[in-house]
Amino acid sequence: MNKDMTKGSPLKLILLFTLPLIFGNLLQQLYQMADTYIVSQTIGVNAFAAVGSTLSINILVLGLAIGLTSGLAVLTAQRFGKKDEQAIRENLAASVIIAGTVSVILTIVSLTFRRQILEFMNTPVELIEYANDYLTMMFAGLSGVVLFNLVSNLLRSIGNTKAPLVFLAISSVLNVVLDLVFILVFNMGVSGAGLATVISQFVSGAIGLIYIKKSVPLFRIHKEDWSAGLKQIKEHSAIAFPMGFQTSLIAIGMIAVSMTLNTLGPEAVAATTAAQKIDSLATKPLMAVGITMATYTAQNYGAGHLDRVWEGVQKILKVTIAYSVIVGALLVIFGRQIAMLFVGPENTEILDMARLYFLTNSTFYIFLATLIVHRYTLQGLGKSTAPTIAGLFELFARVGAALLLSRSLGFVGIGLSNPLAWVAALFPLLGSYYALKRQLTGGAKKPLVTGRLARISK
Repeated sequence: MNKDMTKGSPLKLILLFTLPLIFGNLLQQLYQMADTYIVSQTIGVNAFAAVGSTLSINILVLGLAIGLTSGLAVLTAQRFGKKDEQAIRENLAASVIIAGTVSVILTIVSLTFRRQILEFMNTPVELIEYANDYLTMMFAGLSGVVLFNLVSNLLRSIGNTKAPLVFLAISSVLNVVLDLVFILVFNMGVSGAGLATVISQFVSGAIGLIYIKKSVPLFRIHKEDWSAGLKQIKEHSAIAFPMGFQTSLIAIGMIAVSMTLNTLGPEAVAATTAAQKIDSLATKPLMAVGITMATYTAQNYGAGHLDRVWEGVQKILKVTIAYSVIVGALLVIFGRQIAMLFVGPENTEILDMARLYFLTNSTFYIFLATLIVHRYTLQGLGKSTAPTIAGLFELFARVGAALLLSRSLGFVGIGLSNPLAWVAALFPLLGSYYALKRQLTGGAKKPLVTGRLARISK
């Protein structure tokens, strides 16, 4: 069911829209944890650490594709708020063309250079073969990830969060089942874990396409929409590619951190892998809020209700900050015990390092919450410059911390790289947000995007 977010209580709308996203994100994280748990228990700690060591590379490649689909959905949400059905269909055509082209290019490039990237990152010799096998499967099935995320993000842009949640549930269950089959029955090792992930994404993406064809007439593209979509590729790319690029900037910083982390040995890699799984689970609700704010902002911008945008930001910030304080404290207190889900109690050095990770990350969640709310709000308004600059700030801060602080503080310096990156990114984001708010509130309400949307927004 489509949801118009331009009417009603802003906070209530944001929270109700966010809940299915939170459930979906938690479900996704839980099946990823199950994925790595199966790997650690059936193949070994090195295989577990190897899968974790590929996180930054996966975010670099897959994050670019996923960020791109999120950017394509922004214009759909703006046009949904404007109630322009023809523009929505044209946007969908352009989105399919862009996403399809990018997925093919990324697949070829990532498969060609995956081994070289792992070697460049100083991946320990005990892990590199496992990591290479896992990435081979993940990158070969990249188009399935693009399909699944494009369908899900476009549906969310028109307020439909329930259908993507169902698709994700199917993907999650199928992934775990295929993990067990490929690893335990066919002895495929970490390659089986990667293959299980991409097959589940393909299946869920295909189910999403069938759902759209049968239940979402708004997304039924007409023949003339394809030619219009070709003409609009530049307009869509102006928002979509910067959003994908922002995710990749974060990943480049993570690669620099991983390179430094790899020099500390397999124990440090294993500790970070375990801690990041838990950390990611804890921050999924914040990411869900971000996705909601992009849709909420875009719809209200398209409808011309900017006052609702500012009100929504103010109210959801209070909620996310309170959440950050509570969850951060819980991880500091109980993080070591939770890490035992992945690492046996006999590995005391790994568990101690995991606790250090929580101490240096979880206590700074308040900055992450503030960053996410403002970044996605700006993206919903069609602003890409400030979020991209913020991504560069994150990159420089994360790399600087990894290279400099790790020399004097060791593993603690690695742990501090994320919080310092969050703080650095806040400067351009907050500056841009409040300057934009003053500009628009002051009366000169100029269009924030160009092309067809700017014309229909007048």
